[in-house]
Amino acid sequence: MITIERWAAEQIAAAMPEFIELLWDSVDGGASVGFLPPLTDAVAHEYWSGVHADVAAGKRIFIVALLDGKMVGAAQLELAMRQNSRHRAEVQKVLVHSSYRRRGIGQQLMAELENQAHLAKRTLLVLDTCRGDSGEPLYRKMGYIEVGVIPRYAEIENGGFCDTVIYYKQLA
Repeated sequence: MITIERWAAEQIAAAMPEFIELLWDSVDGGASVGFLPPLTDAVAHEYWSGVHADVAAGKRIFIVALLDGKMVGAAQLELAMRQNSRHRAEVQKVLVHSSYRRRGIGQQLMAELENQAHLAKRTLLVLDTCRGDSGEPLYRKMGYIEVGVIPRYAEIENGGFCDTVIYYKQLA
């Protein structure tokens, strides 16, 4: 049984090795999550340390997917903090370990992000992903609307580039 939980900064710090492994798995699998392979331990640790700091500061909401107590996925909401943008948040790093994909975990993570956004009084969610990424059908299925495409937005493995697709969703 999958459980989805919101985690505090202390929980993130305690599970740092698991998060580093999840990020390695995603990057090695070609996910467009801001890193290129080979991902070093130092770079991954620096990234998760920043997530930890943002959660502690109240700038980010962090959720995890657990299967029998084992962390198998994670997702984040970066909360816009400026006065004129406190109604929105950006969905970031929806990660599911490759061994646990195609079980609805990504959809459960996204649903909980939307729930957390509602609790944080955020009514507009935005996200981006490389065109053709495996997450695109999920985002569309969950009601996210494509705004447009930016060509050659992100560098990918082997020196190529991917176009990024921008999505949004208005929450009730």
